[in-house]
Amino acid sequence: MNGGDFIVAKRTPKKTMLTASIIVLMAVASPSPAAPVQPMVRVKDIVTVEGVRENQLIGMGLVVGLQGTGDKGPMAMQMMSNMTGQFGVTMDPKQIKSKNAAVVTVTCQLSPFLSPGQNTDVLVSAMGDAKSLEGGVLLQTPLRAANGKVYAVAQGPLTIGGWAESGAAATVKKNIVTVGRIPSGAIVEEGVEMNYAGDGVVNLLLRRSDFTTAQRVAGAINEKFGSVAHAVDAGRISVSLPPSYRGSPTAFIASVENMTVRPDAVARVIVNERTGTIVMGGNVRIGNVAVAHGNLTVKVSESPRVSQPGPLSGGSTAVTPGTDVQADESKPQLVELPSTSTVEDLANAMNAVGASPRDLIAVLQAMDQAGALHGTLVIQ
Repeated sequence: MNGGDFIVAKRTPKKTMLTASIIVLMAVASPSPAAPVQPMVRVKDIVTVEGVRENQLIGMGLVVGLQGTGDKGPMAMQMMSNMTGQFGVTMDPKQIKSKNAAVVTVTCQLSPFLSPGQNTDVLVSAMGDAKSLEGGVLLQTPLRAANGKVYAVAQGPLTIGGWAESGAAATVKKNIVTVGRIPSGAIVEEGVEMNYAGDGVVNLLLRRSDFTTAQRVAGAINEKFGSVAHAVDAGRISVSLPPSYRGSPTAFIASVENMTVRPDAVARVIVNERTGTIVMGGNVRIGNVAVAHGNLTVKVSESPRVSQPGPLSGGSTAVTPGTDVQADESKPQLVELPSTSTVEDLANAMNAVGASPRDLIAVLQAMDQAGALHGTLVIQ
């Protein structure tokens, strides 16, 4: 900038500022080409194979070896009586006095393709009023599926991710001490058959249903293996095994899983008003809109005043209330967004005027009502 330019800018500051504003708006109105919103991902990260699934198992057992932190209720005593009866010792539950045992629920996820003899992790949770499961040992507990059939048996010492210490008047705890895990604590007694290639057809299920993504996955498979796949609906792609893979469907599925596609998604804005969290997808677009942002701060302060009467006046001392109210409204700021603005444009504009997440939530709701937010607004 030379001296002449500086003199002109100084004499006509309004004209210079107006020119700068026009340049900024033109730069926003003609953005550079944006990169694709969604990245290339593996097929195995967005689909599952129909017929290959986990199974939930549950059982109710008894944890023993606790240092006085077990259950106080009759349920634990009844289970201890039942257990001793299995070993030929008959006892009345009312005669059992112990706080070293706790009734627990034992759960696990039976992964697909696990065979009898293999191990899986289990989660143990207190059912009664036990204070802690630290140092406990789970006795043999059968784990059943929804059909009532036993598929695994769990047993072993618990691993607690915390600790608890208490005294006469205080208790100190870290993390949860009424829930523990037993790594590889369950032995699979019976596996679940997985039928995923019946009649030479493999069905791929999208984890997030979308017509565009389903069609892209089918197209990628057809490009590599020929016309063997077609999208049945938004969540299912039916694939016929090529002749060369009829005897080895596992090899075909492995080859398909490692292919890459670009998934698509519906434009969404997720708003959590309780925490002030806002998540906006890259596909969200904003129409031509102007946003005004301003804050009103009202400060009320109480300052009681003491009224002291004059000498020999016969009056009494009194306290009178004094209230001072001050209102400060910051200068409203107007932000204009051109048509087809992106999420980045909106974020930059709102940050420029100092808007908080709470303000942005109100702005997004108003944009949605005005029809300028081209996406689905989800309020949690």
